[in-house]
Amino acid sequence: MKRSVNAPGPLVDVREVEFSAIRAQGAGGQNVNKVSSAVHLRFDIAASSLPEAIKERLLALRDQRLTQQGVVVIKAQQHRSQAMNQVEALQRLQELVDGVATVPTVRRTTRPTYGSKQRRLAGKSQRSALKRSRGAGADAD
Repeated sequence: MKRSVNAPGPLVDVREVEFSAIRAQGAGGQNVNKVSSAVHLRFDIAASSLPEAIKERLLALRDQRLTQQGVVVIKAQQHRSQAMNQVEALQRLQELVDGVATVPTVRRTTRPTYGSKQRRLAGKSQRSALKRSRGAGADAD
């Protein structure tokens, strides 16, 4: 599995991942009906060797791939070979871990500046004057 040098998260240990081969769905002729080339990847977050902070953020995700038991299930069936589907599933799992590895910045509420309030109100009054000039009786000469 190729990975960039400055990837934010820890590397997922392949020994903690469970693969099961299944038959792929969709079109593909006889091959799709005979060969189990699709892969289900199962990764138990709580039993993994990931840091606790990353485990907590992974478990807090609102993701359909995450079961109520805290197991990530990824299905890969893009490629014709089982090995390529395993690599793709591992990459998708690593992307998920990398996505929660960076600590989200806390948003501080701010207030609009005095100048921005004045510009907003000036724009509103211009628009109001334009609409008022369109009204009935404005050109009643």
